[in-house]
Amino acid sequence: MAGSSPAPRRSRQWSSPDRRSISSLLTENRNSPLSHQDALAAAQAEHDRVREAAIRVYHDYELQEERRRLLEQQQRILEQQRLEEERIRTEEQLRAEEERLRALKAKTVPKLPPEPPAPAPAPTSIAETNGSIPESRSDTISSSKPSPFGLQQPVSTNGHANNAGVVKTTLPSLSQGFGQAQFPPNGPLSNAPSLPSQPTKPTIPQTNGLSTTTSAKPVVAPDTDRYTEIHRNLKKLRESLSQQSKLSPVLKQRMGDMRRELRKNMGQLVGEKGGNKKQIAAIQALLDESLSGAVPSQLIDPSDFITDKREPVEGALRNEPQLPSLFIYLLNHFAKAVINQFINECGAQPKTADPIGVLTVLIFSRDVYLWRGKTLIDILMAKFRVVCPVLFGYNGNEKMEQGRARLGWKKTPAGWIPEQQHIDRMKGLGAGYAAISLRNFANSKNSNPWPPSKYWTAMAKIVNTSPADISDTQCIVLRSMIESSEEKFIQFYGNAAVAALRKALVEFPNKAAEKTPGVSGLQVLAQILKRDIGLEL
Repeated sequence: MAGSSPAPRRSRQWSSPDRRSISSLLTENRNSPLSHQDALAAAQAEHDRVREAAIRVYHDYELQEERRRLLEQQQRILEQQRLEEERIRTEEQLRAEEERLRALKAKTVPKLPPEPPAPAPAPTSIAETNGSIPESRSDTISSSKPSPFGLQQPVSTNGHANNAGVVKTTLPSLSQGFGQAQFPPNGPLSNAPSLPSQPTKPTIPQTNGLSTTTSAKPVVAPDTDRYTEIHRNLKKLRESLSQQSKLSPVLKQRMGDMRRELRKNMGQLVGEKGGNKKQIAAIQALLDESLSGAVPSQLIDPSDFITDKREPVEGALRNEPQLPSLFIYLLNHFAKAVINQFINECGAQPKTADPIGVLTVLIFSRDVYLWRGKTLIDILMAKFRVVCPVLFGYNGNEKMEQGRARLGWKKTPAGWIPEQQHIDRMKGLGAGYAAISLRNFANSKNSNPWPPSKYWTAMAKIVNTSPADISDTQCIVLRSMIESSEEKFIQFYGNAAVAALRKALVEFPNKAAEKTPGVSGLQVLAQILKRDIGLEL
């Protein structure tokens, strides 16, 4: 209303400060001892309160940390228990598998009853032989049905196959132009190394009424035993270079550097196409340096390291009777590095052998490294002969010391290496041998240092082993030779290669006396080829 007094304030937004506390600070006795004692007591009480709160928080933190530590320990114990339980389950499964394996091994399949005896020969046939002993019926059947490899089964002497000479005489007909060979569809074996119509045991005219049959004695190939001599000569060469290095500090230092650089470049090989140009150039530079005479070394006769006798050839770059010993020494270490690469890298992965094989044939086919127009690859083959004799027709019993030695089973000062390690070595060497021998030189000006006919020969020597002498080592090497290389083999030999694969993967394991894991591996590979590339064997 007009003229009326304003309404009194009912609430205040802000309260006024405590006048009493301010007034107490402004009193005259604010600096008295009693006032100071009161202030100190209040500060002490506040300090005690804060300290007790801090101690309480610290105790709570310790309890939390202890609880967390106990929880982590419990989880760790539970994890260890879980791992131990898994280990026990795995061991139980392995034990069950071993028991199942032993049970399978204990089972035997009853053998078929023997066939009825053949009827006695007529008296007229006995009169015709006039006292000579007729050949058995099985020999007649086997001679009338030749192997697709054109080879007789190797005649074993102390476990060694001696049919290498027959191989060398029958292969040239097949080695003439691998790329142009045509095989008729109905006769895949017509172009095989030997003709089926050739008799294996020719007869000569009768003498004094007796029909004399000359047994086809297999000629021992000189290179088979010659390789062991070459291997011994290479050891003597290393000793000779060692003696030379003691008299020549320059040779000693450079020889060691060359050896290490060669091994380093061999270990850096890759599988990509064109990815090894740097390594190849480095290895060739080392060999060129050893040939040039920049590092002085004694001259030696290369005939000690080859299997054939050579005369000077017109147009050859190296016709001299001697070569620097350092060059042969480096070739020897190159061959050793190739073998080690095959053993260490190609057992689990056979495809990794291909770049090593390319480098190998490239070095041994280069014209500047030929002697009197031919390759020095016998140095490498001498090492193959020592570490993998089955490639050269040797066999033996793996359960005996002498048999293992014949098969190339490595022996250390502690004894024979484990079986799995031996298997890995043989796998790598078989794959490496295929990578070297199955190379196409159709577009190269150089000659193939180890042509595909060598692959055919090695396979033939294995599959022509008698059933009682077949070993796991042979089966492992044979499978690794074929696996990942079957297409190249078929490209070279066509239908003859298919027949050879049938012999190796079907007939060879079927005739084995014992069905070992190696024998089963060949049969499995036949199924894999059927599944992957449609090759019906």
